[in-house]
Amino acid sequence: MSEYLSDHVRLGDDLTSVVILDQTLLPNRAEYLTLREPEEMFEAIRFLRVRGAPAIGICAGYCLAALAEQRKDLPPAQFGGELHRLSAYLNSSRPTAVNLSWALNRLGNRAHSMSGAAPSAIAAALREEALAIHREDIAMCRAISEFGLTLIKDGDGVLTHCNAGPLATSQYGTALGPLLLGTERGMKFQVFADETRPLLQGARLTSYELNKAGVDVTLICDNMASMVMKNGWINACFVGCDRVAANGDAANKIGTSGVAILARHYGIPFYVLGPTSTIDLKCPTGDDIKIELRDPEEIKSKFYAQPMAPAGVKCYNPAFDVTDHTLISGIVTEKGVCRPPYAQSLAALFH
Repeated sequence: MSEYLSDHVRLGDDLTSVVILDQTLLPNRAEYLTLREPEEMFEAIRFLRVRGAPAIGICAGYCLAALAEQRKDLPPAQFGGELHRLSAYLNSSRPTAVNLSWALNRLGNRAHSMSGAAPSAIAAALREEALAIHREDIAMCRAISEFGLTLIKDGDGVLTHCNAGPLATSQYGTALGPLLLGTERGMKFQVFADETRPLLQGARLTSYELNKAGVDVTLICDNMASMVMKNGWINACFVGCDRVAANGDAANKIGTSGVAILARHYGIPFYVLGPTSTIDLKCPTGDDIKIELRDPEEIKSKFYAQPMAPAGVKCYNPAFDVTDHTLISGIVTEKGVCRPPYAQSLAALFH
């Protein structure tokens, strides 16, 4: 696997910037961006130059740490106000993925615990906290991969939707993690990757990652999922998640709930894989998850040489949908596989 897949979000060597692989250019170009200004950081998250719930959290932590380092010579009161303002600004870039606010709150709590300390000391502490988030995500992805691998066997067919591999996390990924780990151990899988319209994360990113890793991957259009299930080619569905409600409802890339409904019809287990940081026990159900609405042009003109719809036609472009907990066979975390009833099994993770 290419080296940058595990190093696509990192703190700059100068400690005042963040370096990311621009995922909007994949699979044709692998280019890195250096983010130094708050507006550049906001834009990178908002416009999916960095994406995937865990990777967004890692990036947000590094961004706030870099901005703190830039401002460490400010008077303490002004420094604290700037941290609060910048954190709120970065948090407003995308509303659905809970890892964004989780990481920023974690750094904010660390700063608050050091009230009265010199800004330079707080900046150094925030840098260590951001690095800890990254290291912990690597360990979590490995653990999720191990638990997920217990749910499939050599030769299985697996359907994926969107991208929850190394690019969306740190290493291995969540939904793709078991497939990559199993491949390293000599196992063979037949993976069918939904293209994931309108931003084509499955086509541009998932098929790219799996192909690079030597996994047998077949790209399909989103509306072909039913056919491959009916053909008997799918033994399990593995998807990531951006937020899991307390009752087990899971928000993920638009189209995920449709895959879950199809899987239920064909008797195929449907698994959601993600770290405990994506579980939001303060969010009672999926109805309480705010769904991001994106630019209609992503449907009509993005990736096309010419628009593929009339200029004046209305578009509805939600970035995510919510899969009802009753359709989910298991939620795989770094602490193990949660089973229904999720209100109890998810809560138990935090005790």
